[in-house]
Amino acid sequence: MKIIIAGAGDVGFHLAEMLAYENQDITLIDLDQEVLDYAASHLDVLTIKGDCGSMDILEKAEANRAKMVLAVTTSEKTNLIAAILAKKLGAKKTIARVNNQEYLFDSQRATFAELGVDNLISPIFLAAEEIRRLVKQAYFTDIFEFEDGQMSLVGITLDESSPLTDMALRDIKEFTDEVDLRPIAVLRGHRTVIPRGETFLRSNDHVYFITKKNRIEDLRRIVDRRQIRVKNIMILGGTELSRATAKLLENDYNVTLVAKDRECCKAFSEELPNTLVINGDFSNFDLLVEEGLDNMDAFIALTDNSETNIIASLTAKNHGVYKTIAQVENKEYVHISQNIGVDTLINKKLIAANNIFRFVRKGKVEAITSLHGVDAEVIEFVVQKNNQLTRKPLRELPFPDTALIGGVIRGDESHIPSGDFQLQVEDKVIVFTLPEGISKVEQLFR
Repeated sequence: MKIIIAGAGDVGFHLAEMLAYENQDITLIDLDQEVLDYAASHLDVLTIKGDCGSMDILEKAEANRAKMVLAVTTSEKTNLIAAILAKKLGAKKTIARVNNQEYLFDSQRATFAELGVDNLISPIFLAAEEIRRLVKQAYFTDIFEFEDGQMSLVGITLDESSPLTDMALRDIKEFTDEVDLRPIAVLRGHRTVIPRGETFLRSNDHVYFITKKNRIEDLRRIVDRRQIRVKNIMILGGTELSRATAKLLENDYNVTLVAKDRECCKAFSEELPNTLVINGDFSNFDLLVEEGLDNMDAFIALTDNSETNIIASLTAKNHGVYKTIAQVENKEYVHISQNIGVDTLINKKLIAANNIFRFVRKGKVEAITSLHGVDAEVIEFVVQKNNQLTRKPLRELPFPDTALIGGVIRGDESHIPSGDFQLQVEDKVIVFTLPEGISKVEQLFR
């Protein structure tokens, strides 16, 4: 499949990186030769320097043959123009990254579709939705859904109060009888452990569980007997993500938003009737305490400075705040989230890239998800034909020791498979694998 990606920044590069799993024909367009050179040296892509909003550049990229054009530069107008022109040239499907939330309304989406923009993606809106999910399921540090939630992958940090602490996995049958769950990865410090029956879970382990649809709350109740509900939330920063997040949360929670800029606070106050907006220097933690930091259940740091967000969240933790979420722009920070004391680090560009990837699902790979801090991938494969995968039970398949099957989606049913389970054609199989196991797993699903 020929895919053109307009914009080689974090979103575009991450998309190209994920698409490499499917050996797609990828062309990357950007005005910055330096980022193009970096992409060309790390990925198997064709690069073109130029303005993706130019008809000449799109013709040079052969947009007329493209199955998909992904316009994900930092310029909203450039993305829309590129998508419209690419469609006129003959591209089969176009997706544009936008910032204006109004464009996401159904009526405006329809207008853009008539112009040639098939789908609109807003990193800010997607990140705000992600934050809302994390606040609603406050005990979890990560939530990933497969096939519209038929199966969910959730991350949990165990502490001394958890009944799973100091227990071997082979002994947790009493829990799995009550709720379908399977631990598929354990992050212990900087080391990733593939859990086996003899694996003991320890306090401070970060464990990723896979479970069936509608059983997430049961899982939370099993692994932590405490009943903690988020009521009071403090948001830091006068950013668009702060505004969008407060707008999603203010009707269900008591939200306090602290920002430095007076004009920004005035605008936020007019737009957020149920949010308490405070104008002040959020680097002054005495101010945050005066505004009720000690009484907050969740603290969400969304300033433009990643380091400020991390430090503020750690300070909130020290003041007894249960749930902390920090926005980071440097995607490398995302991989150390569980080791620095912040519950969840989010990067809106990576969230957007992962969401866009869903539109590109073709072939044997349905989805790819990276786990925070874990040097591994969760890949959703499709069984496309009868072969050894369908002729033998799972325990007899030559699966590498560095990978395991976490779940199987078969039509409308989801399964946490045992060794006796046998795959069928069109099954969607969720596999956790360390880097050294990816190539062997891919060979099995060819």
